[in-house]
Parts: sequence; C-alpha cells; structure tokens
Amino acid sequence: MTHEQLRLADANALTAPWKKFGPYLTERQWGTVREDYSPDGQAWSFLPHDEARSTAYRWGEDGLGGLSDDEQRLCLAVGLWNGQDECLKERLFGLTNPEGNHGEDVKELYYYLDSTPTHSYMRMLYKYPQAEFPYEQLRRESAARTRLEPEFELLDTGVFDQQRYFDVFIEYAKAGPDDVLLRITAHNRGPAAAPLHVLPQLWFRNTWSWGYADQEARPVIAAHAPGTALAAHPTLGQYYCYCDQPEAELLFCDNETNAYRTGSQADYQNPSRYFKDGINDYVVEGDPTAVNPARRGTKMAAHYQFEVPAGESVTVQVRLTPAALEAPFAEFSAIFAARQQEADAFYAEIQADLPDNADARNVQRQAFAGMLWSKQFYYYDVAQWLDGDPALPRPPATRRNKGRNHNWRHLRNHDIISMPDTWEYPWYAAWDLAFHCIPLAMVDAEFAKNQLRLLCRDWYMHPNGQLPAYEWHLSDVNPPVHAWATWRVYQMDKKRNGYGDPAFLEAVFHKLVLNFTWWVNRKDKSERNVFEGGFLGLDNIGVFDRSAPLPTGGHIEQSDGTSWMAMFALNLMRIAMELARTNSVYQEMAGKFFEHFLYIADAMTRGGDGQFNLWDEEDQFYYDVLHTPDGARTMLKVRSIVGLIPLFAVEVIDEQLLNNLPDFTERARWLLENRPHLAQLVSRWREKGPGDGKGARHLLSLLRRSRLRALLHRMLDETEFLSDYGIRSLSRDHLANPYVYHTKETDFTVQYVPGEAESSMFGGNSNWRGPIWFPINYLIIESLQRFYAYYGDAFQVEYPTNSGNMHTLKQIAEALAERLTKLFLKDAHGLRPAFNGDELMQTDPHFQDHLLFHEYFHGDTGRGLGASHQTGWTGLVVRLLRYQGYE
Repeated sequence: MTHEQLRLADANALTAPWKKFGPYLTERQWGTVREDYSPDGQAWSFLPHDEARSTAYRWGEDGLGGLSDDEQRLCLAVGLWNGQDECLKERLFGLTNPEGNHGEDVKELYYYLDSTPTHSYMRMLYKYPQAEFPYEQLRRESAARTRLEPEFELLDTGVFDQQRYFDVFIEYAKAGPDDVLLRITAHNRGPAAAPLHVLPQLWFRNTWSWGYADQEARPVIAAHAPGTALAAHPTLGQYYCYCDQPEAELLFCDNETNAYRTGSQADYQNPSRYFKDGINDYVVEGDPTAVNPARRGTKMAAHYQFEVPAGESVTVQVRLTPAALEAPFAEFSAIFAARQQEADAFYAEIQADLPDNADARNVQRQAFAGMLWSKQFYYYDVAQWLDGDPALPRPPATRRNKGRNHNWRHLRNHDIISMPDTWEYPWYAAWDLAFHCIPLAMVDAEFAKNQLRLLCRDWYMHPNGQLPAYEWHLSDVNPPVHAWATWRVYQMDKKRNGYGDPAFLEAVFHKLVLNFTWWVNRKDKSERNVFEGGFLGLDNIGVFDRSAPLPTGGHIEQSDGTSWMAMFALNLMRIAMELARTNSVYQEMAGKFFEHFLYIADAMTRGGDGQFNLWDEEDQFYYDVLHTPDGARTMLKVRSIVGLIPLFAVEVIDEQLLNNLPDFTERARWLLENRPHLAQLVSRWREKGPGDGKGARHLLSLLRRSRLRALLHRMLDETEFLSDYGIRSLSRDHLANPYVYHTKETDFTVQYVPGEAESSMFGGNSNWRGPIWFPINYLIIESLQRFYAYYGDAFQVEYPTNSGNMHTLKQIAEALAERLTKLFLKDAHGLRPAFNGDELMQTDPHFQDHLLFHEYFHGDTGRGLGASHQTGWTGLVVRLLRYQGYE
C-alpha cells in the first residue's frame, strides 16, 4: 500500500484522524439560504458580498483557499490585497441570481489542482489582478446584457491584459493528522514590479453568540511570541500558529458583526469593538483603531508586505499544530516534498489503467482535485433556523408555518458532504451527490459509501420517506438515482477489494424501500404506475415549469418520471438479489420489485389504463403527456432526453444467480405465466442472450428490441441528439422546427438552444434545451453497456445514423465516452473544446493546462458553460477517461 492508502485506511478505521482537517471551508457563505433571515425569503439580497466581510455568519464560514477542522470550529485561509482594491480579497466574488444575465455566476479565476483523499496534500491556484478588482464593472456590464447575449466575464474587463496579475498557489501538507503546513507562493506574471499584501488568516467560527444556556466558553486567539499566535478552544483544544517571518505583523479582531456598518445595531448589540472587518479596515483603510492593541481576539492575520519584481515570486509559510515547536520550519520543505511524492504514488496506482497520456492524466487528477476540494462542512438545523436563536435577530414570524422548508423541522445536517461546487452550489443536491459518489469511490470508497448512507439517515430523510432535494427547496424532487449509485459503488468496492460490503448495501436498501414507497404514494396520484415527478432536476427541459401548477390545469404524465421509477425498481430488485445470496428473505423483496417493474413497463406501453401510450408509433419516440381537467390527453412532442431516459431502465441477470435464488425465480415464472399482458413486455427474459461471452444472461428492459433500435436511431443522429461532444439534451431538429403549445392566453415554445438559457424559467441560469450534460450521458453509456452484456456482438446499429457504418453497442458506448472526454483533452492543434473562444486559456502557458469542469457544455462547440467549477457530476469524466465498460 502507498503512504496515502495507509493514511486513508487509518482514517476510515478511525485509528488516526487524517481527515480531521480538510478543505471544508466554502468559498461563499454569503447569499445562502441558511444565512437568510429576511421576511420575504430573498436570500441573495439579505446578505450580499459587500456585507460578508462585516457580518459574522450563523451557519458556516467562507474563505479563499481555506481549510478547517471537520466541525468548522477553527478556520485557516488566505487574504490578499494588491494595494488597489476596495477590500481585502478574503472570499470569492460573483453575481447573485438577479444580477447575472444568466443567473448567479462566480466572477473569479481559480483552479483546484491537486488533493489526496485524506488531504495530506492539496494545491489550488488563484489568479489575482494587480489592478483594482472590477466589482462594479462586472455588475454594471452584466446588468446591461440580455439573456440572448454572452456573459461578461472577468477576462473581458481587461484586468489581465499584459499579464498584470499574480498566480497565487495555495498549498497544504500535513506533518500529522492535525499538524497542517500552509505554503502561499505568489508569482508576478506582469511586466513590472507590483505590490502584494499576503495575509494568512486564522479564526474561530462564531458559536458563542447564539444565547443558549449550555453554550460553550468563548475561544481566544492571542499573540504568543514573535510571529506566533496561540488559539485555544474549549472542545478543539489549543493550536500554535507559526509564521515563517517573526517580524510579520500579527493583527487581531473578533469574528463579530460590525453592526454599525451593516445597519443592524437596532437588532443586535455586539459587545466587541474590534469587528470581523477590523483587519480589512486596518490594512485597506489604514485605521489603527480597527484592530485590538491587546493582540487577542477570535480572528487573527499575519500581515506580509511585498514588492514583487516582474517575473519573480514570493513565498509565505505557516504552520498550524497543537505542539509547541522550537524549529517549526526546519523540515517544512522536506515535508511538502514527501507529501507531493506520496500523492504522485497514490495517483500512479489509480491511473495505472489509464492510457500513457500525460494530458489525460492531468485532466483526471484535476477532476479528482475539484471533487475532493468540494467536500464541505454543512450545517443546517432547520428547527433552529425556523425558530431563531435567543441572542440573535429573530426570523420573521411567518417562517415557522409558511416559510421555506418549514415542513422539514426534523432535518439536522452537521457533516462533511460532497457539494456540486464551493461557490455556486455550496450546498448538497441529492441527485448530484449520487453521481459524485461514482468517481469518489475510485479514490475513497468509504467516503462514497458514507455519503450515500448519510442522505438516508433519520435526520436527513423525511419521516414520509422523501430524500431532501437541496436547501433552496428541500421538498423538491430529484430523479431517484440513489439506488443506482448505491449499487454501483458497492460493485466498484467489491471489485477493488475482492469482497463486498453487504452491511452498507443492506442499510441503504431498507431506507430506499421507504423512499420508493414515498414515490409510489405521492407521485402516482392516479395509481396507474405513470409518474408525474415534476421538476426532476431537468429544469427547463419541458414546455412548462413542471414543478409549478400548470397554466392549463391538470398534470403531466412524465415519460422521464415513469422511466426513472422503472430504473429505481430494477436497482432495488438487483440489490435485493445480491442480499438474497446470504439471506433468502430478500428473495421475496426482489420479487416485489420485479413485479413493480413489470407494472411500470406496462404503464409505459399502455398508459396504465390501456387507453394511452407514452410511446409515439409515428415518431418512434417517448414523450410526456399532458392530461387536462377535461379528460383530454395531449402528447407534448418535444424530442428531448426525457424520451431517452427509458434506456436507463435495464438490468441483465446471470443464469447462475437465478439458479441460486429459487424462490425469486419461481415468483417470476408465476407472474409471467399468469399475467400474459406483462409477459409480452419481457419476452427476452425467457430467451438467454448471446451476451459478451461471460455466460447465459436474461434481460429486463422497458425497450423491446425494435424500440431500442428506433430510439438509438434518433439518439445517434447528428442532426438531432448526437454532437461531436456527446448527446445533446434536446434534438437539434427543434432549431428549425420548434415545438409550440398553444393556449388562449399565450404560446409556449421549446426551441433548441445549444448554449445558455434564453428563457426565464428557473431564473434563466439552467438550460436543458440543447447543451450536453455529463450525468445523462454517463447513464446512456452505462445503459448501452448493459444492453451489450445481453445482446453481444449480434446486435448492431448505425453509428452515426445514416452513415452506413454498423457498430456494436459496446463500440458505441466507447465512442460516446471518447466524444465526452475530448471536451477536456488537447486536440491535434493543442486546443481544448471546453475552452472554445478563450484564446488566453487555450494558448497561454499559465492557463492552458489548468482545467475547469463546467456544469454543462455547448451542444455544438463544446464550450464549457454554467457553473464553472461544478466538478461534482462533470467529475464523471474520471471514469470515462479510463473507460473499460460497465463491469
């Protein structure tokens, strides 16, 4: 085992807390739901970026390139000042949802470059302009642009012209589980010398001002010796903070709200006079009274000042450790070198089956880094949030019974959770997290399993069986992919170790049975096994906002919602079959989900009541169906991924497994003999497929052979779904032929838009009407591989459609994986499609090898769009780079 694998084993066995400190500090706490105490629920405007430096947060902390302990009590991060900005650069800036012409958007340049799963070594890069940061220009220009125009980015402001910026590399290495080394290296890329202030900052999260009787004692950070501070916390213990220059000025204030600057003094009287923004005011405003002359408080910074020559660099070193050290920096460089080498050795093993391609290895490693840096401490006690704290401003009275998430009082989140990203989405989303766990399982299977287990805990899952969706609306509905992720992580873990973890599988299975029941009871109101689902994470994919009351009245019978449930049933069936290997009781549960799948398949085929069909024979495609109050049903003929999701409901069962489960096999036989209309749907169950050479297999799928071929004909057509970079979310045919639904009041139009949204639905910052999304593409690839496991080489289709070239489903899956991965890889000209249109990023040596993992990608050019750091589900690229199929 490598050194990192040994550390990981110790951390997961709880024998050494190597994960105690990590990148658990978000890049943005301001503007989040948890910090919103407004009467109207307008989180973006209640605590804006401009007030963040002066306001003590209630539910978390943020910082630039930060690190904290796993309960975010003690935080370490980087502050910067170029001598021009209106405030210290302590956290990332971005536009709120109302400010951006395509919704919220971080307006910074930063990259997560490396991390091991125990965070024994981490590295990121922040690009800091030498000119004044253009906060107002970014707001003003973005406000002037329409949804039809591109976003105004930081590079567009000109502050990076002539390379007048600093590359600030922030690195961490651990000498021990709670002995953390920080190294900040700033390179002047510009043509002239430039000033730079570097301020490593250490502070305690404010947990002492809430007003509870059992509240713990207030911690303190105080000067201890030249260049050294001592931080003492009642439960965390004490830590020495050593700075490598003893002459560095230590500045102290309190992590308390500046009520005078924020205008909240009428509600909240702060006993401190040295507020959270004291260090900022001392450095930027030159106010000597803003920091505590007694050199103590709950927030501290070491103030380094440099004049950095052109082309040169400066370095700052800090060590945070519980031990009193006589020479804290004697082995500093050696420790960093060792941890870097150990990180290289760890990833050398992870990448052993990757092609010998330095660029591909760089892409994969940065994708892992982005995912590991996005592990965040997340704290949200809904009951306390609704009721308020004794000593803090009271929430509006309406919040208790009518406010956001008021029916989730049981929810108490206080954990390290994988986030989609650390700025735009510094909160978990249920289906995002399920996808995160697939690549995370490659480097830390225990963390991936714990994440899947976490959302099923009693203090997460609603008593009615619903999984929490995301903090803006916990009761919203994401696709039910949790069972799929659970089964896949179990398989990956089993393959790597040679044995599975049935305790994990069993624990999650029981909770997901409750979740399945919730879906059946809540989203199949007509009890016909045709599911409504609603939003389902696909935002503006449809004609209407599917999470809101329809303008026509009635409801939508959703092809995707019903298909997701068919997939859910098969996933639970397969998990039950695995558990039945050692406990025969689960054979009955497997039979239950086998039967439920058959009824859902019947509903997909005959509308659940034998009168309507979600499959359109003329178009050979699945569509949503609008069911209006007058009893009429209208097929909404939008060719989108909604109609491709039936591909995901596929399972292939080995003959040997069936032989070992006689009760399940007998139940399946009885159903097929006594329910002839259901037996017609699964004729391939009786026929053993030629497969891929690994033994006889049986197929369960929503798609008979003819429908599979028809659906693939559409999907692999380059004039419709197939892009050079994967499968589009909407057929390109709708560019010239938009779908229009007419009502008396207005027309609703769905048109192919390959880039950012042009509609205002969901704030205009999401677009499923053309771009390429990784999670759906990933499931398509896996599904094709599953079909291949049954059909083998005998089943071939044209790829691309109308090309005359026949391919097996395995070959097509591999070709789709190649299209997706080339978004990030350099082409023959050294260019990356994801950087399309950004010449600096494509060609500059200080940009071109640093990757961004966007939320989605332009359907025609491959350009990265949406949240620029949503490595979460786009991190699935780490699996595709090493693509070897499903097994």
